Amino acid sequence: MSMTSPNRYTPVAIVLHWLLALAIIGAFCVGVYMSDLPFSPSRVKLYNWHKWAGVTILALSALRLLWRLTHRPPADAPMPAWQARVAHGVHLLLYVAFFAVPLTGWAMSSAKGYPIVWFGVLPLPDFVPKDPDLGELLEQVHAALAWGLAFLVLAHVAGALKHQFIDRDGLLKRMSLRG
Repeated sequence: MSMTSPNRYTPVAIVLHWLLALAIIGAFCVGVYMSDLPFSPSRVKLYNWHKWAGVTILALSALRLLWRLTHRPPADAPMPAWQARVAHGVHLLLYVAFFAVPLTGWAMSSAKGYPIVWFGVLPLPDFVPKDPDLGELLEQVHAALAWGLAFLVLAHVAGALKHQFIDRDGLLKRMSLRG
């Protein structure tokens, strides 16, 4: 276990948090935008970027989980027990979604017969066999999970802002790059 300030996350945890946040927000926005575009070279390019972002999110999530399992986080900020339970529940669901959303996207792409070549260089194996019906189902599951992740991100941000501006307990400093 690494030694962490009792009030702050490690610099690696902070960087992984913010990289993952930016990647998720970017992938979500691209996903929403591209879904209604007519078929065109631009749409194909956006779908590839979205897939690359999804694989990157999956890799960052694995790194973040590994880091979290091997490095003790700072102690919980003082708050009522019910708030601590909600915060822990949201964090747990976020971690589940960090993996579920990209994995269902990868499975959907495989089922629909669209290969994923990460950054146009590394071909990834098909996650499931080609099956158009399964692909359609996985598209709905992927979208529902992505919207669920968006809701969890908003809940997470709302909680952080509550601590910053209402409770004024300094919780947000724990994840700040500035010491």
